[in-house]
Amino acid sequence: MSAIPVRTPEQRAEALAKALATRQAKARLRQDIKERRITGVEVIEGATDNPLWATLRVSWLLEALPGVGPIRAERLMEDLGIASSRRIRGLGDRQRTALLTQLGRARP
Repeated sequence: MSAIPVRTPEQRAEALAKALATRQAKARLRQDIKERRITGVEVIEGATDNPLWATLRVSWLLEALPGVGPIRAERLMEDLGIASSRRIRGLGDRQRTALLTQLGRARP
């Protein structure tokens, strides 16, 4: 087992600030998705240019969509052959295409 790295107070403060900024950005994204200012399709397609979006779990994204809860997200991922731990950047071409197709159909 590796030892915990020793960090200076400045490094620790910097890491905490970065983590806070990431949590706030994810909260804003979730709110934008809930209020339909951005779609799941836009997040998946924009993940190539946005490192934060690329690191999101697919289940997190699906559960943020209006009308989709944990059970529906789990079923959709199972139907598409996507592991529950998969992140957006880790989707294969077929999984990505299938997910985009499903989300495109779900648009209001």
